[in-house]
Amino acid sequence: MEKAAKIWMDGKLIPWDKAKIHILTHTLHYGGGAFEGVRFYNTSNGPAIFRLKDHTNRLFYSAKTIGMKIPFSKAQINEACKDIVSKNKLKEGYIRPLVYYGYGKMGLDPRQCVVNVSIAAWPWGAYLGDKPVTTKISKFMRIHPASTHSDAKLCGHYVNSILASLDVHNQGYGEAILLDYKGNIAEGPGENIFFVKDGKLITPKLGSILGGITRESIMQIAKDNNIKVQEKTVKPKELLAADEAFFTGTAAEVSPIAKINDKKIGKKPIGPVTELLKTTFLKAVKGEEPRYKKWLTLAQ
Repeated sequence: MEKAAKIWMDGKLIPWDKAKIHILTHTLHYGGGAFEGVRFYNTSNGPAIFRLKDHTNRLFYSAKTIGMKIPFSKAQINEACKDIVSKNKLKEGYIRPLVYYGYGKMGLDPRQCVVNVSIAAWPWGAYLGDKPVTTKISKFMRIHPASTHSDAKLCGHYVNSILASLDVHNQGYGEAILLDYKGNIAEGPGENIFFVKDGKLITPKLGSILGGITRESIMQIAKDNNIKVQEKTVKPKELLAADEAFFTGTAAEVSPIAKINDKKIGKKPIGPVTELLKTTFLKAVKGEEPRYKKWLTLAQ
């Protein structure tokens, strides 16, 4: 990965190569941490962070679900995110805030553990590449909503994502699609999923998926362009019959899906609705769509 100069750790800027933790850090062993993925883009007014406050709000919510009290305010975290971009003189890339139980106590009860916070930023291109991705429905299902807080972005959840990713990558596919515990379409390992049928935009309803911030943004853009949006239970056969399909996420942005289980989706590599939403989204994050400038926070 491409390094930056500094990483923010518990209120201090630390040189990238010296930003280290103890091997007995609690979250390293048990996965009890919360994190966010936030992108920032180069605009005519300088680097701007996409929906920073929304990401920070979700970070605090996720931490709360596992009993973590973040030792900084939301305002301090927002300023730190801006600071890590400006101090590193970055124009475009990715921010990773992480809240974790630190060193000092082992065992599954984390109540006596110190809570640490780090924020890193670095240049990072398109997560799924710049071409439509081939996918396969994984044998690993999305974690059961009764077993965790499935709407929180918790570190331990992503073991589920790793298993699904390895499952399909080892078979030659670009990304996985996970089903929920009822056999319905849930999401990708790190992305929400949408499809288009007869001009309508459809996505799995909340309940066992992460309510993505990019997902919410795409739904708003669709509505603003008079595209009907429906959140519903989606059967695999419905997705396979789609006219278009795509992933959304902070890292993935808007990534068209070319194939699902070797079945070609749509007549073109990128369908017209996907193209419109992707183009509008990329204009919005770069400050080129006045309607969505409220989503941007200048880092300087």
